[in-house]
Amino acid sequence: MNKKELENSIIENYQRDEQMMVFIFAQWCVNNDFDPIELYTQAYPNQAANDALKQAVELTVPKEEAGTIANETLLNVLSLYGNDDLSFIVMEEMNKRKK
Repeated sequence: MNKKELENSIIENYQRDEQMMVFIFAQWCVNNDFDPIELYTQAYPNQAANDALKQAVELTVPKEEAGTIANETLLNVLSLYGNDDLSFIVMEEMNKRKK
């Protein structure tokens, strides 16, 4: 594998993993009765919901059919990709639910 192929492979893996992160966020929202696009917009009000999020929302399943996604798992995944603003909004919503 030459350097260019390696670079392309790394980029493809990152993009695939990023898509998985977006899907985990969207499914967690569905599982917890949140609108993923609404939470995303709260975190990033100057950005329209991106195509990756729209695709992820389409791939979600009803919460009755989905596996559990632990709050900590979601926060860790968001943190890995530097989604600090979204993590903050998600934590706020988690805290509201605890009260």
